[in-house]
Amino acid sequence: MGGNGLIKQKNGHVNGLNGKLNGKHAKEGSWKDDFYESFEETPLLVAIITYLAYGILVVIGHIKEYYRVYIKWEKRAGNEPGLEDFVPLYASWESFYTKNVFRRIKDCWTRPISSCAGANFEVLELVTHDYGWNFKLTGRKFHAMNFGSYNYLGFAENKGPCADACEVTTLEEGVGVCASRQELGYLEIHKELDELMAEFLGVEASVTFPMGFATNSMNMPCLVKKGCLILSDELNHASLVLGSRLSGATIRVYKHNNMKDLEKKLCEAVVHGQPRTHRPWKKILIVVEGVYSMEGSVVRLPEIIALKKKYKAYIYLDEAHSIGAMGPHGRGVVDYFNVDPRDVDVLMGTFTKSFGSAGGYIGGTKRLIKHLKVNSHSAVYACAISPPVARQIIHSMKIIMGKDGTNLGEKRVRQLAWNVRYFRRRLQDMGFIVYGNKDSPVVPMLVFLPSKIAAFNRMALERGLGTVVVGFPATPIIESRARFCLSAAHTKEMLDKALDIIDQLGDELCLKYSRRPPRRQYSEDSIKLIE
Repeated sequence: MGGNGLIKQKNGHVNGLNGKLNGKHAKEGSWKDDFYESFEETPLLVAIITYLAYGILVVIGHIKEYYRVYIKWEKRAGNEPGLEDFVPLYASWESFYTKNVFRRIKDCWTRPISSCAGANFEVLELVTHDYGWNFKLTGRKFHAMNFGSYNYLGFAENKGPCADACEVTTLEEGVGVCASRQELGYLEIHKELDELMAEFLGVEASVTFPMGFATNSMNMPCLVKKGCLILSDELNHASLVLGSRLSGATIRVYKHNNMKDLEKKLCEAVVHGQPRTHRPWKKILIVVEGVYSMEGSVVRLPEIIALKKKYKAYIYLDEAHSIGAMGPHGRGVVDYFNVDPRDVDVLMGTFTKSFGSAGGYIGGTKRLIKHLKVNSHSAVYACAISPPVARQIIHSMKIIMGKDGTNLGEKRVRQLAWNVRYFRRRLQDMGFIVYGNKDSPVVPMLVFLPSKIAAFNRMALERGLGTVVVGFPATPIIESRARFCLSAAHTKEMLDKALDIIDQLGDELCLKYSRRPPRRQYSEDSIKLIE
């Protein structure tokens, strides 16, 4: 048993793959028969025009920078104040890009909302009179359908059983505990949450944290250190990247969801060991996500587990976007692929999406959880989860598990699955380039040009559709996109209305770039409407 709670495995002793990949799959290809992801290549002409568009923006930005610096033109609060004998505080490129590119369409990401972020919401209108340096509220509200929030199971509600339970808990236990778990901040409700989470995941124990981002960044350094190797998917979330860097371990990045590249790096690590000394790595940790929130792709978990067993490595699985939203029982990609949760060494996830709350969790062996409770900065120094926040998680989780005596949770999970397949199929049939897995609740639609990022967002909101747009540097420069997040709270009528709006904008803005004929990924039974 390792000092960090992980059972030691000898890296370098390679075993052959068994006939069964893992868990409960009888055949290697059984899950592959229904696994489909689409990543259509960017059309060459569109790529060239997109590069030119960004190039023109950068050239104009440099011209404006010259006028600002040497002619003292357009003095704005957004410019860094000049301090004598001090070097600039801001990073030069980030500051340049923010002022000259991002500022032009900043309104697409700074709009406040004035209602519950449910299936429908109200967005406050912003106006600028100085080209995006400052914004003011006009008092006007947009009533729109919410296709931007991670409200996968529709639990982001201000009424209903979860809201009522949170109200009772607030009156009984207050809003906050004002202390960490180790300093009189651990209440009975936290114990209940930890035990219920472990039961939901099917593991020995779990521990919860008040912030999802910190669950990764503050706990990964407790698991690996100098002399260890982290193999990280190139599209992993920033919290995983930060946690990996803080650990002090050597980091090697493999191509997204590319099992051949991962195995190549695993083999090299086992054969050659550490640089210079060639000593065996103390530990090899494969870090992946369940659903990648920018691409909409799903990890090839059965193959990851097979490689883990073959090369005696460990798996750190981030299920932030898959827990609750994937699998027939809403228990994430482990449930989706029907594998044994014990084959995943560290199960991590957040409560900010499917559970409509806040915080994160880690599940695994009792030894692992005890180690994290004692050594994690997020457990030792951070304030424990607020009681009403914990109650929201507990009550929504009980609904998903059917512990409330109803089948409401099952209906929500099935409704989300149907919504995802229906929405994706319709978008692809319309001629849009859609990324990701057919069952992913994150649906990216490519728009490419920076001007179309803003145009699509603004025009969609005017017509009653609120969504998120994403561009460089959050995505590759030629893969700017609109990202739709489906919810069980969306009705078929809402989906059809949203699709009509998207179809109209696709024609007006020339967004239908796909050259592939529609592929029949879904059987008629799989898209049968759930009553």
